Amino acid sequence: MNDLTGIQKRFSALSRFLDERSRRLLAGAESLALGRGGISAVSRVTGLSRPVIRQGVVELKNRKAALTGRVRRPGGGRKKIIERDPTVVSDLEKLVEPVTRGDPESPLRWTCKSVRRLAQELAGRGHRISYPIVAELLDELGYSLQANRKTKEGSTHPDRNAQFEYINRRVKRFLADQQPVISVDTKKKELVGDFKNGGREWHRQGEPERVRVHDFLIKGLGRATPYGVYDLAQNTGWVNVGVDHDTATFAVESIRRWWQSMGQLVYPQASRLLITADAGGSNGARVRLWKVELQKLADETGLRIAICHFPPGTSKWNKIEHRLFSFISQNWRGKPLISFEVIVNLIAATSTDKGLQVRSELDTNTYPAGVKVSDKELAQVRLKPDSFHGDWNYGIHPHLSHTGKVIS
Repeated sequence: MNDLTGIQKRFSALSRFLDERSRRLLAGAESLALGRGGISAVSRVTGLSRPVIRQGVVELKNRKAALTGRVRRPGGGRKKIIERDPTVVSDLEKLVEPVTRGDPESPLRWTCKSVRRLAQELAGRGHRISYPIVAELLDELGYSLQANRKTKEGSTHPDRNAQFEYINRRVKRFLADQQPVISVDTKKKELVGDFKNGGREWHRQGEPERVRVHDFLIKGLGRATPYGVYDLAQNTGWVNVGVDHDTATFAVESIRRWWQSMGQLVYPQASRLLITADAGGSNGARVRLWKVELQKLADETGLRIAICHFPPGTSKWNKIEHRLFSFISQNWRGKPLISFEVIVNLIAATSTDKGLQVRSELDTNTYPAGVKVSDKELAQVRLKPDSFHGDWNYGIHPHLSHTGKVIS
């Protein structure tokens, strides 16, 4: 960076005393001193085009070429297109931004704005211009190729922040009482097989791992459905890898397996459990089967289960997303998920410098979709809505404690 700054200062100080040949020779010398990539670097800081600098390099290497040929007088040579065609810039901007600057019925309103297409459209309007010049003009105007960026969350619920604060208070209270708090969700389903997996992994140059061109389901392998449970206090995760549908029964079974294999060992004196979950999906706030299955879990464990749902459209705030799932994705990047065994092992091998430990297990049970819950079955659930947003925050109490007493 310091070298480029020095080049820019030297060129700026000398260029007004140099003719065109001297300028390109100076630029060529600077690019040779920089080595690989020097021509592009010098082009950026001096404003000279790469072909001009490349010509300067050739002339420096061939003394005869540098001494022959004529030198144009100042102001000589072809005029810039904006001098020859003053309206080309405004017409180009109208094509790039047809809604705000020009005709909303422009043919480019609904097509790809490549520099070739823009050049064709400008030619149709009487401008003589090539696509490289279009690219140069766009750069001078401050345009660049950019991807979409996810920033719009859509409409937000008026009680969104209040719900965040409510969840925070509940979590702090449970943790202070040394009662377990878990964040749950289903990770994105993954095709099982030798399919492309995002990210890059170290291989010998020119020897990438070969995968399928098309992502078609492989009969006999199907999809993996990882349901995660993240323990906020212990910084540990449990992932139940299902082979069937992502249903509320599967979600609660995943929580049950976490409790049996990890939770009850760490919290032997626990009497309550707080679950934070998204508002939709298999553990959604309106899913009847979710509540019925949680009642079964409460009866089995004797735990009073409290549930807090994040407001709609805010799933990214759920702790499990950035404390567990993101690290699983990093750990298996660039690795084809060729079997369920590979998926389970890659998940279980996930760890972080801050001490995250993960356990994983394959769940081969079937979970039929479309199970209906009657009003009578729902009435059997000991549902206790909270005073604030009882649709998002509620408790489910067991019918009997471990001692066999009825719990009020």
